[in-house]
This record gives sequence, structure tokens and C-alpha cells, in this order.
Amino acid sequence: MFGRMHTRPALITVLASAFLGLSTDTCFCIHDLRNLQPLAANLAPPRVRKTTKVTLQGALGASAERAVFLGFAPARVLAAVSYADILDEETQRGYQRRPNPQHSLDFRHYIQRPGSTTIPLTFNARPREDDAWKIVKHRGGASLELRMDAGKLLTQVDCQHRLGHLSDLDISLPFMCFLGLSDREEMEIFNTINSKAKGLSTSLLDFHAATLAANLAEERPELFIAFHLHNDTDSPWYRELDLGGSATSGMHRRASLRTMQKAIRRFLNQTRILQTESPESVARLVLAFWAAVAQVLSDAWAKPRKHLLNKGVGVYALMALAGDLYIEHPRAQEWDRRHFVSVLSDFLPQLDWSATGDLQGLGGEGGAKQAVVILRKSRKQKPLKVVHRG
Repeated sequence: MFGRMHTRPALITVLASAFLGLSTDTCFCIHDLRNLQPLAANLAPPRVRKTTKVTLQGALGASAERAVFLGFAPARVLAAVSYADILDEETQRGYQRRPNPQHSLDFRHYIQRPGSTTIPLTFNARPREDDAWKIVKHRGGASLELRMDAGKLLTQVDCQHRLGHLSDLDISLPFMCFLGLSDREEMEIFNTINSKAKGLSTSLLDFHAATLAANLAEERPELFIAFHLHNDTDSPWYRELDLGGSATSGMHRRASLRTMQKAIRRFLNQTRILQTESPESVARLVLAFWAAVAQVLSDAWAKPRKHLLNKGVGVYALMALAGDLYIEHPRAQEWDRRHFVSVLSDFLPQLDWSATGDLQGLGGEGGAKQAVVILRKSRKQKPLKVVHRG
């Protein structure tokens, strides 16, 4: 039987303990990659049982300067041995976007239609010291062996949504797996592939840029300052900016990282403060400003869902106000939180920051400009202080 089968020009044989009862391994053997797809569709799917090792047969090659392993396997197998390294915003580990279930369902529906196809799914086998995965070369190709007791070993570099809802399907899919990329190198590739992708969070791209930068303060000072607000425990924005990764339970989302860094960039252009101050000094000034805002408008700050104070329109307007204050008194070392509080408390509470207040209905670039006008007008109309003379 097996001798006759191996004489075919293209063949996938699936050998498993669940299929033949001969071994504890699951082996996807690819003898000829040229005519694989038609045969793959006719294979009877193996029953699912726990195995100690999955062996994917294929071929070694290179994608430009990187070593890769190429092959084909059922969707459910690829889903079982891989995972998406979603950005955890609390720990700032990982780099992938949040899952979009609808995208995954759309692909599931598509890939089961007659005539459907897809480009190869992209994975990476990260470096390990325990030999949980290894490449074995042999005549006519190579095999990628994965120890199942070590958990999911392949990271999904570019296939998260395609595999998201395919864990029960035996549809044969092509794949390419990088061999030994670090998580940082993975992020670089993901960023290159997806930087222009529709629907990808711009804040997530900003997070990638910050992580990959050699000297963030010099290369992207606006992003450096925004991350200072997000990471400093003394900041009212501590762990509150939306980075585009997985949301953390209990957190009240305010503005996104992209919104904040754009507002800070406008502040830098408005004041030209980096001509005389270091990015680190400016970061301290901006943090002091926002700490003062949170103190002066403590009620509104504590209820972000009901107020526009720390949404996009409020962030842009308030950073423009910070620019006005610095231009009038360009001494960064004197602008600490107390100084900002004394200035802001004269007029900032006069404005109704609720969603139905003075900034109601404002949005986009035009809305942000209008909000700045309203804020500046409110400052000019600040009430006179009554001075008691004894």
C-alpha cells in the first residue's frame, strides 16, 4: 500500500497516533510542493487527539536575508501550534493589535467558498534553549518538529485574523515560518508589513516606533514626551493612554497615544521650546501641566466618560493653552505643578467640560481649532480676584 502511494508525483501523508495507531507523533509529510493543494483537499482529516510532537514537512529557503521554512498544513493544526503576541498595555509586552472577531469570521466564510485562496500565513519560531522546536534536514526537504508539551511555539506574525476562527477546519493552507527571529525583529517585520494596513491602530504603530527607536528623545521627541506621560507614576495619564493593544480590565480609557503625541507635536511647533530645552525638560513641564489640569478640574477628570476634558478635542485645546502659557513666560524651570495650578484655577473651572457643555459637538481638526478659540476666550474673561485689605 505505502509503496504504491509513494510513487505518486505529489502527496501528503498524514501519519499520527490518531490515524494509524503506530506513533505518538503527528507528521505532515510533503513529498512534492508543486501539486499539493488538489491532493490536500481530498485527504480524510485525522481525528483529534493529544500528541507529544507535531512534525511539519516542507522545504528550507530564504526570504531576502532571512531563513524560512515553507510548507502546507491544515488550518486547525496551524491554529493549534501558534499564537498572536497581543500587546499587553499593562506590561507593554507583545506587539500585535487587538483581535477583531468580525475580520476572522469574514475570512472563515471566504476561505470555505469554492475557488478561494490566500497568500502564505507568516509565523516565527523564536529562539529557545530547550530545543522545543528544531529543523531536521533530510533528502528532498526538511521538517520542522514542534514539541507540544512546550505549548504553542509559533508566533503569528501576519495571520492573526486569518487563523482566528479556523481551529476546527482541515482546509490546507500555505505557510512560511521565520526561524529564530527575536520578538524585536518580529515587531520590525510586522510594522513593515502592516504600517499602511487599513484598520491598524495608529497608536499601536506609535508604540512600535517607540520600542524600536534607538534614541526616542532625539528621533521622536513628541512620542518620547507622550510615553513619559503614560509611564510616569506621577502622571495623571499613567497607564491611561490607549496604545492599541489589549485593554486592561478596570481602566477608564481617555485619549489615544496617537492623539496625545500629535497634540504635543503641535505644542512643540507652537513654542519652539526644543531650541532651548531638552526633551526630558519639556517632558517634565508637560507632565506638570497635566497634573495641574487634573487637580484644578478634579471632578471632570475623575469622570472621563461624561466629560471632554481628556478626549481628543480637550487634549488638543489644552496643549494649545499650555503653549500660550509657555510663550508668555518662557522659563521651563519655573513651570512646576503649583505654578500651573495658580494660573489655571483663575479661569479653567469656568468652562463646562461635560459632553453637553461648551465643547459639545466639536470634533476633528475644525472642532479642535474651535475649542482652542473657546478656551482662549474663557481665559480673557476670567473673573477679577477680590483683594481684601486689612
